[in-house]
Amino acid sequence: MSDKSKKTNQNIVYNEEYGKYDANLKPYPTSIGSQKFEPLSVDRSDVIKADKYFNSRLLEIKKEYEELLEEYSWTKLIYESDYSFQPIVGDEYFLYEKNNGVFFLSLIPPQGWDKKFVGTFKLYNNGKWKKIT
Repeated sequence: MSDKSKKTNQNIVYNEEYGKYDANLKPYPTSIGSQKFEPLSVDRSDVIKADKYFNSRLLEIKKEYEELLEEYSWTKLIYESDYSFQPIVGDEYFLYEKNNGVFFLSLIPPQGWDKKFVGTFKLYNNGKWKKIT
């Protein structure tokens, strides 16, 4: 049998490079009896939903991070400030700044004297200070 007669076999796709029929190896239909071949339709609305979700979640995390940094800064500032008493969890204390730039924590509210008032703080049971005003 000649090579020409091999090419007229029932298989439609003959690979000249390999010298054989390889219709069953193709990623697309190659005969009339093959399954219907249609391009996939992709719904891009899920991409938009996912994008909105991740952007909003990123903004939430960014806001939480900024709040955490602020709480850390205030807590660090108070622990580095001068005070000569043991703060009690749940009580309010007042932070002032001296003329030389040193901070100190006091029990005296700002109406009681004329010092540079920074803010009112409350100590929580986890050791964190939170600025109230």
